[in-house]
Amino acid sequence: MDCIRASCRSLECVVLVLLLFGRVVCVRSQWKWNTLLNNTGVVAMHMAVTHDNKVIIFDQTDAGPSHYRLRNCKTRWSGDSSCYAHSVEYSIMRNKVRALHLETDTWCSSGSFLSNGSLLQAGGNGLGSRRVRYYMPCANSRCDWLEFKNQLSVRRWYSSSLYLPQENSVIVVGGRSEFSYEFVPKSSGSSEPYELPFLHRTYERHSKGNNLYPFLHLSTDGHLFIFANRDSILFDYKQRKVVKTFPTIPGNGGRSYPSSGSSVILPLDHKDNFTKVEVMVCGGAARGSYRAAQRGIYLTALRSCGRMVITGNHQRWQMEEMPGPRVMGDMLTLPTGDILIINGAKRGCAGWESASHPAFKPYLYRPNRNASQRFEVLRSTKIARLYHSSAVLLPDGRILVAGGNPNNEYISYGVAHPTELRLQALVPDYMNTQFDHLRPENLTITYPQDPTGVANGNTFGVTFRLEARLMSNISVVAYAPPFTTHSLSMNQRMVRLECLSMDTDGVGNVVATVVVPPSIYVAPPGYYMLTVVNGGIPSRSVWFRIM
Repeated sequence: MDCIRASCRSLECVVLVLLLFGRVVCVRSQWKWNTLLNNTGVVAMHMAVTHDNKVIIFDQTDAGPSHYRLRNCKTRWSGDSSCYAHSVEYSIMRNKVRALHLETDTWCSSGSFLSNGSLLQAGGNGLGSRRVRYYMPCANSRCDWLEFKNQLSVRRWYSSSLYLPQENSVIVVGGRSEFSYEFVPKSSGSSEPYELPFLHRTYERHSKGNNLYPFLHLSTDGHLFIFANRDSILFDYKQRKVVKTFPTIPGNGGRSYPSSGSSVILPLDHKDNFTKVEVMVCGGAARGSYRAAQRGIYLTALRSCGRMVITGNHQRWQMEEMPGPRVMGDMLTLPTGDILIINGAKRGCAGWESASHPAFKPYLYRPNRNASQRFEVLRSTKIARLYHSSAVLLPDGRILVAGGNPNNEYISYGVAHPTELRLQALVPDYMNTQFDHLRPENLTITYPQDPTGVANGNTFGVTFRLEARLMSNISVVAYAPPFTTHSLSMNQRMVRLECLSMDTDGVGNVVATVVVPPSIYVAPPGYYMLTVVNGGIPSRSVWFRIM
């Protein structure tokens, strides 16, 4: 059960309650856009939040000079990009960036966090297509990329990756002209990749594959959900066999690159013992969009979303309509359990100059509401975030939004959609100061057994302050931050934890005892953002580690 349930009614959303003509009216307060930096220097093709409150941002290295010139460096010719950064580290606390060094091209690569908090980054283009890179957060300002040659068996360009907790390794799936998967580091002495016939079956020759960057999710039974184009399977990677073949998602179009819809696992919950695993896929491109875009014709994107429970014995897609069409959108899970759909375009598909009509308005989706009440249109931004844009959730509750470059180099003017280097934060309405009396504050975590973290199945303590009396519903959620690129939030995961007890101490603090799920397939080891949510009002998150 949740930590506490009282007689008062919980807030399903963040509202102002007004009495109008004798009846209660709920009026939702506005979300806000803030500009943080006018120039990050580097396009946010890829982005990830680390447990030391830094955000790693990087682009391809083959797009020529960026807008972050390195000091004390002399270029050899006008197009020489070696004196320009192609990756930066953004400090959330200081609101500043510093340059990082990338040796090879990371264009359209993948990434996953390992259990120690390091980011394993795989593939890319050219000399980078078989490289594996690591970024390990550190206490000083000297962290940088480490690259290793030929750790991938084949070229991995437009591939996806997922962390495997039992092996403490990453599975890398697909890629352009590659219909296989492999493990990094290698799980055995073999260096050969394993064929995946599913990728052959979902391939569209005249649409740049339409099955690149497949959606990957780890089910709580340890199997992999793999979605490409319009089809999906449940895959036992240990036995190398398909466990289930799911129905084709309805709709006349594709969902994976370059059709580029997006996907999440809805929050996993202790109330059903984490047995219900439900995936959601939203948006994509209409059939024929890629070929039409090559002729300068941009077809209207898909506006449908599909939800499907992948556990159990009976699977079917439950379809819904977004308020508008969207391709190249990002889907992020918020501490409230709601899903934010942001960035992208209304027409076309992914690729250079292949989309039009930016989707300026984010959508908020509430999974547990009635079907007709789940979507809400949020305040519009004025900045187009098209191809090669991304978004991530920050520990303080804001959503960091960056990137956008439908051009094959950095172009500031003279095109429909110039290279976008401004960094924004979207501030949810529940962060408004008017809700501070409901917000859990001063979170601290106590590890009973090991000061560095807690193992699966063990308990830990969460202490916080709460100004108002306890609401009807307090929950503790753990969020695994994703690696985001090309409308994918790889390894994103939210778990609602069981709270065994909740008491107050002698100085006004609330002390909760919380249990980590025993299964590593529910909550894989690694760093998580821990948040206490009081009746729909989340605290600011603190980092904790599952060992």
